[in-house]
Amino acid sequence: MRHLSPRIKNVTLADGIVIRELMTHEDRVAAVRLQEETWGHGFTERVPTAILLVGQKIGGVSAGAFDADGTLLGFVFGLTGYRDGGLVHWSDMLAVRKDAQRRRIGAALKLYQRGRCRDLGVETMYWTFDPFVAKNAHLNFCTLGAAVEEFVPDMYGTDTKSPTHGSLGTDRFIVSWPIGTEPATMPFDDIVPEHARVVVARGTHLPTADVALPDDPQVVVHIPPDYLALLDGDLELARTWRMSARRAFMHYLPLGYRVTNFIFDGTNDAAYVLTDKSTHR
Repeated sequence: MRHLSPRIKNVTLADGIVIRELMTHEDRVAAVRLQEETWGHGFTERVPTAILLVGQKIGGVSAGAFDADGTLLGFVFGLTGYRDGGLVHWSDMLAVRKDAQRRRIGAALKLYQRGRCRDLGVETMYWTFDPFVAKNAHLNFCTLGAAVEEFVPDMYGTDTKSPTHGSLGTDRFIVSWPIGTEPATMPFDDIVPEHARVVVARGTHLPTADVALPDDPQVVVHIPPDYLALLDGDLELARTWRMSARRAFMHYLPLGYRVTNFIFDGTNDAAYVLTDKSTHR
């Protein structure tokens, strides 16, 4: 491993926001407060100030985006270690204040984290996200170019006490992001391919557990375009969506299918395209 504290310059965005390390105890306290604002005060997976500090000392990244008056607008945290004989980084947490979203701060924090990891000699970055949150899927696949490695049901337990996660479990995609080479972003489409078999459809056309899933070379799994709003408005429909999509992911990914496209029109439709890797070139 190279030096554990790579020196990377602070990054200043076009609107004057500065991305830098969390340098003081006050910076780290602000990051904990932002976690509480994002996931709720009862959130069981909150990262405390001590771990934000200690992580930095062993090759981890604890960094924030600050406006001109020093207010923390967003932060990213991850740890570095070995996996399968190579140096990897696990990006554990990313949050941006609600009033600062849609300013590409999340993507900028990830790119800063990537630069820190590259300086360390990291080969791959990993993180998880809820596959039912369409805006996060769009960021991870269409903007950053991450690739799905695995689907894990209830990765962080059945209830983190976060209103954002809700009471329907913590299903997650584990994604990988290459550091040594440039990632390949997915095409950004808003139309489902005509030749692909839709296995989880829009609206209320959701398959039950006794419906066979086809072995077509390419299948489409729809998700709600705004899952968080659905959690607040119709919990049982949200549960039906989640269970139907979970069933599809758990069926197709172990068979060798991979996510090759994400479709999102921003308001009405969101869907994953899964392609059998033996037919994808």
